[in-house]
Amino acid sequence: MAKKVVGYIKLQIPAGKANPSPPVGPALGQRGLNIMQFVKEFNAATQQMEPGMPIPVVITAFADRTFSFVMKTPPNTYFLKKAAKIDKGTTTPGKGAAVGKVTIEQLREIAKVKMKDMNANDEDAAVRMLTGSARSMGVTVVEG
Repeated sequence: MAKKVVGYIKLQIPAGKANPSPPVGPALGQRGLNIMQFVKEFNAATQQMEPGMPIPVVITAFADRTFSFVMKTPPNTYFLKKAAKIDKGTTTPGKGAAVGKVTIEQLREIAKVKMKDMNANDEDAAVRMLTGSARSMGVTVVEG
C-alpha cells in the first residue's frame, strides 16, 4: 500500500548550501520531518552543481514522518541574468532602459536545459517564453 501524503513543501534553496535555519528548518519542522536528514540528502544531491545556484525543490511529506523530494531546474531569471552578465533586472520594465542583452542562440541553450520543467510543447515555444521573461526583466533579445 502506498504511503499517505500529508502535504507538499515548496522551497528554493541554493545548491549545496541547505542548512537547518529558516526557511528549511521551520517548513520541515511543522510537518515533523527530520531536518538534518533532508539537509544532508539535498547537499549531497547538489554538490556537483554550481554553488549558490537557486534550486526549486518540492518536498513530499508522508504520514509516517518520512519524505521524498524532487529538484527542479533553476528559475528562468537565473539563467537570463547569467547569460546577460547582469546582477539584477530593471526596476521599471517596459520603460526603455535596457540593462543587458541576450542572443536567440543563448535563449535556445537555456530552453534545452529548462525544457523538462517548462510548460512548452517544443523548443520554439520555450524560447518565446524565455523572450517574454527577458523583456519583463529589461533584457534586450538580439538576433544571432
